[in-house]
Parts: sequence; structure tokens; C-alpha cells
Amino acid sequence: MPVGKPVSEKQFQAQVVELARISGWLTYHTFDSRRSAPGFPDLVLVRPPRLIFAELKSEVGKFRPEQRVWLEVLKGCQRVEARLWRPGDWRAIETLLCRRERRP
Repeated sequence: MPVGKPVSEKQFQAQVVELARISGWLTYHTFDSRRSAPGFPDLVLVRPPRLIFAELKSEVGKFRPEQRVWLEVLKGCQRVEARLWRPGDWRAIETLLCRRERRP
């Protein structure tokens, strides 16, 4: 990810989705969430045995209470990962999404 100018949440999401897809993940994003319950994470990523719910924010994007509730509840579920990612987390995102794991 280029360093220097700020990345919008939309640009960041496109980059994460592209990396996930080329790394073999299925991705889901609600196109228009205005009529959905507030706070549901931006992306659902699946590549067995992993399931990740990710909320994406720009470096200065605000993390709302409803979003925090969703991630905290999801973190309490076994075998589910819930993450808050910002552009500054790019190396960790690459490591996680590109890593190949053996199935149990």
C-alpha cells in the first residue's frame, strides 16, 4: 500500500477485497447498508478453516459504539475472528490473508 497520502475507507476496502480474492478468500460486503441494523462489519471473509468479520476504517475514521458491540460479540464466538483494520495495518492484513493454513 502506498505511503504518504491518506487512503479513503472505500479505497482501503477495494485493496483489502482484491488481496483477499487473489489469496483465495470468498468475500462479502453489503452494498447498501442504510436499511440494515447499524454496526455490522464491512466485510465477511471466508477461507476454511477461517472466518473473519472485518470493520474497515481510514486512519482517522471513527469507530462507532454499534460497530464496537458487533465486533465484541463476534470475538466471543469460537473459531470466528473479528478485526478492526486501518490502512496502517496493511502488513498484518497481508500476512493474515496470504498465509496458507492446513485444515484440521
